[in-house]
Amino acid sequence: LIDLADEAEAIARYEAWHKPGAVPEPVVASIRAAGISDMEIHRTGNRLVMIMETDSSFDSRRKAAADAADPDVRAWESLMDQFQRPLPWASAESKWTSASRLFSLQEQP
Repeated sequence: LIDLADEAEAIARYEAWHKPGAVPEPVVASIRAAGISDMEIHRTGNRLVMIMETDSSFDSRRKAAADAADPDVRAWESLMDQFQRPLPWASAESKWTSASRLFSLQEQP
């Protein structure tokens, strides 16, 4: 989870940057190379939630280290910093905050 700047223009610009083909190819390639097979970002108001499907090779620490070493990803993250506002309880190491699943219909009898 992460929030966006609560300004209509900023939200519109953020959405435009995430349209098909707008995310720089090196950023998309780094996501796929990390073992992320699918990623979706959903918005309600100015709050975002990201859902990722990963394979067994995905390691969040390794992905963070690779991102820190990749100038294309760092440039993308710097651009997104203009729009994103970490939640008050986010750690200093991560802009996005993890959420815990509370309910799964598939687990219900």
